[in-house]
Amino acid sequence: MLSEKRNQNLMQLIKRVHEVVEHTDIEKHRQSQDYFGALLGTNKETEITPVSIHGMEGEWITADRARMKKYVILYCHGGGYSTGSCLYARTLTTKLAAVTSMDVLAFDYRLAPEHPYPAALEDALKAWDYLMLLGYGAKEVILAGDSAGGNLALSLALRLKQENRRLPGGLVLLSPWTDMLATGRSYLTKAEIDPILNIAYLRQMTDNYAFGEDLKNPLISPLYGDFTGFPPVYIQVGENEVLLSDATALHKLLLKKGVKSSLEIYKGMWHVFQMSPSKKAYNAIEKCAEFMFEVYR
Repeated sequence: MLSEKRNQNLMQLIKRVHEVVEHTDIEKHRQSQDYFGALLGTNKETEITPVSIHGMEGEWITADRARMKKYVILYCHGGGYSTGSCLYARTLTTKLAAVTSMDVLAFDYRLAPEHPYPAALEDALKAWDYLMLLGYGAKEVILAGDSAGGNLALSLALRLKQENRRLPGGLVLLSPWTDMLATGRSYLTKAEIDPILNIAYLRQMTDNYAFGEDLKNPLISPLYGDFTGFPPVYIQVGENEVLLSDATALHKLLLKKGVKSSLEIYKGMWHVFQMSPSKKAYNAIEKCAEFMFEVYR
């Protein structure tokens, strides 16, 4: 009972912190997220190097020590396709680079509503092609992303599959948003306890990105895609988030298609809790690293 009360208090604290970052004015929301990323995304073990990818801004995040240069992580940031940036994602990318000793490439894809679907996907493909031109093989790339970035990572892999191109070595997805139709039970059952997301916000983000589009298009809602022949996928999700069903449904679909898929549901955790400077967040990132090391054994 005491543990449950403590968890409820924690959810309330997380909600208040999130409300400081969130703004109805989308530009202020973007600026707040960047400030959050600059504040919590510092890591003495990593170095940041800006890069231009055919006019698109991005950055390399590298461990400040001997690195696994053969392999690379292509990271897609979250933010509902309307906010977020490389800077905001440093709360995750610096952890990944430090724990895996792999280079991480993050990129600032165009945001909605100014640039709706398929702008973000086109930019993700541009980042992928950039890595191919650098000499990486497709199997040497791990696609990773959180929330809408998880959606984008899946969409990119599905796009590559549609074009009969080689697929990445694996995918790492943190609280992935996979179904813009919001059909999962957790949209209802977790509505009162999720301190980060709610259905009204997700519908607004959906309209920003895909207004007038077929939301069952797998490149918009990957849950409706064909994952036959996909590489291994590792999924983390919080127990207390409305996107829980998006993660569990994806996992079941992957297994049904014969894909090696692992799902971890973190008890008492919220949407992309891995951003926080907590022990549980670092432990979760270490689990991501274990998955990547297993892929490349």
